[in-house]
Amino acid sequence: MDFKRINLNKHKETAVSFRKDSFLVSFGTADHFNKDEYLRWLSSQIKSFPDGFVLLFHNGQPIGQLEASIKPYRDQKIGYVHLYYITERQRGMGYGTKLHQYANQFFRTNGVSEYHLRVSPDNKAALSFYKKQNLKVLGSELNGKVLRMRGAVPPV
Repeated sequence: MDFKRINLNKHKETAVSFRKDSFLVSFGTADHFNKDEYLRWLSSQIKSFPDGFVLLFHNGQPIGQLEASIKPYRDQKIGYVHLYYITERQRGMGYGTKLHQYANQFFRTNGVSEYHLRVSPDNKAALSFYKKQNLKVLGSELNGKVLRMRGAVPPV
């Protein structure tokens, strides 16, 4: 099992497929997913945070994706998880925890002690996972479409 930076020349279709599936899992539809817009955003983010945008490989096959960055939030610098994704067949096998551990190391390396993410309130599996990782709900955003959650980056 290893992590590789997303290289759009090599991994574009995998990254798009994983992100599109995350829409289906979270919202029940991928109708609002825009491939071209996503690729423009992803390219920009990879330039700024290359170590935060990675694929998880197991036996040479991509099974997961992490998208993490650093951003300002209410007068402080925080980590932000844009995407935790594990392929359907690999869910529930501990790989999400591996993504989470990688994200925490990325945040520590970038000097932040807190991170946020947003999740669909209908994505019960994700909510359960985040609560096991001690994330707390801060509130509802986007007219109730998502919940903002906060977690503390643990010390080494």
